[in-house]
Amino acid sequence: MTPAGRAFGPAVEARLRAAAERLVAYDFVPWFYGDSIGFEGLVAASWLLGDERYREFVRSFLLAWAVDDGPHGPDDNTAPGLVLCELAEDFDDETLARAAERLARFLDRRRHVAGAPVTFEDARRSLRVPYGEGVLDPADQALLADPGAGIYVDCLHFDPPFLAALADLRGSAERMRQAVAAAAGYVALLQDPDSGLFHHFWLERRRQAYGLGWGRGQGWALLGLLDVLDRLPPANDGHAELVGATEHLLEAMLDRQLADGSWSAVAGEPASGPEASTAAFMVVGFRRALRLGLGDADRLAAGAQRAWGASLAALDESGLLAGVSAAVYSSTSDRHYGAVPLGFDVPWGQGPLLVAATEMAGGALSGDGRGALNGTPDASGTTATSGHPAGYPPARPGHTGASGWLG
Repeated sequence: MTPAGRAFGPAVEARLRAAAERLVAYDFVPWFYGDSIGFEGLVAASWLLGDERYREFVRSFLLAWAVDDGPHGPDDNTAPGLVLCELAEDFDDETLARAAERLARFLDRRRHVAGAPVTFEDARRSLRVPYGEGVLDPADQALLADPGAGIYVDCLHFDPPFLAALADLRGSAERMRQAVAAAAGYVALLQDPDSGLFHHFWLERRRQAYGLGWGRGQGWALLGLLDVLDRLPPANDGHAELVGATEHLLEAMLDRQLADGSWSAVAGEPASGPEASTAAFMVVGFRRALRLGLGDADRLAAGAQRAWGASLAALDESGLLAGVSAAVYSSTSDRHYGAVPLGFDVPWGQGPLLVAATEMAGGALSGDGRGALNGTPDASGTTATSGHPAGYPPARPGHTGASGWLG
């Protein structure tokens, strides 16, 4: 029986398998927003569903991209760099490792502000008139024609985790320094010091951040911070600051979780309406924070259970996580974020769902009492040393406390 079957039972397992089939059939074109969590979801699905085909799809896709060695594109910062490095390590694959180094050298060319790489030198690629009935004032309307450069929270899930994983892969203290600096830069520009929530984006021309509390954006921020902290030894510069930012965000999201376990499209703003992907992201973030010893363990465990219940409620029989919003783009109007259309079959919905299921199954099968919903833990799935199911999460020699070379 698969980990999904043992943790959740056959009915939920069937829906999760259908979800993985939807994701593996998605028309990925390298690279775009959401590919990172989509590929992470497929890798997780191989363990969850006992089917190596999903991870092999990711590996084959990355190898085809790696050997092409063509010119890099403007959205290559969204490449699934974390998965690229992890598979290079798992398979001792120098082709993937060299591709990761080439990608990093390309990304090194970008300009940085406060340590964070500029997402768009011309934010017209993202900035738009608001969805729905939002109206821009004359100054914001004029801004659409020439907004200047922008830095976006989505990229906290791309750049810092990739650089941290590359640091592990190649034993590079400089790459880890870059990862920490980038993560700290996103925090400085985008995290609200009062609420702990992140804004969606920051415009250099106005020196101002916009889109406070966009739900899925909190997921991008939380997972990105945790991916860096997972590899950063506590003695390293910047560790305490990133822990503080992460715990502030964790508290903010716990405080804004709705009774059914979900979050509004804008966290803490029920009038913005429902949106399903945020709950899946938060399952992953809360569970990983628990493993790293961050935050209030009891609140995080309960919050993860409730968020998983909301995710299961949104998962239909065809494997679609229903109620996921379309590509949000960006707007200076706060009303924009509650008006984004819903109902899309996209990697930023299916991917976090599968990673969330893997996190919850891992907790259930390790017997920690905090993992499963609608399933009975099976202690036969644990390892003798890790307290986690065999093979998940994988032990990597560069991770915090394992090698010490970064301390």
